[in-house]
Amino acid sequence: MNRFGLDESKWQAAKAEAKTILIERARRGDPIAYSELVKGIHTFSLEPHDIRLFDLIGEISTEESAAGRGMLSALVVTIGENKPGAGFFELAKQLGYDVKDQDTFWDAEVKRVCAAWRK
Repeated sequence: MNRFGLDESKWQAAKAEAKTILIERARRGDPIAYSELVKGIHTFSLEPHDIRLFDLIGEISTEESAAGRGMLSALVVTIGENKPGAGFFELAKQLGYDVKDQDTFWDAEVKRVCAAWRK
């Protein structure tokens, strides 16, 4: 069991579902809303503002950043603002990125992620 009371295999399966969706979006250069992302995760039910979703995409971004492909969750945006939530920038700061100018950082990260997955 992980910290949310879920079996680790379910957590990993949901993470794989989310990552597959995000990689496809990166290849197309197409952002996705949190609400749309949760519709593609079928292993367990999530809501767009679910803390488990934030942890899930945070793990994906941490792993992808360590692999040199950037923060894949840069593509996940809030409806209306059309950019990631505050948690994205907090994680980026924890990972050592300079996020003083959030818009510049985010734009560069989206380009980096898309370039990595279009190869």
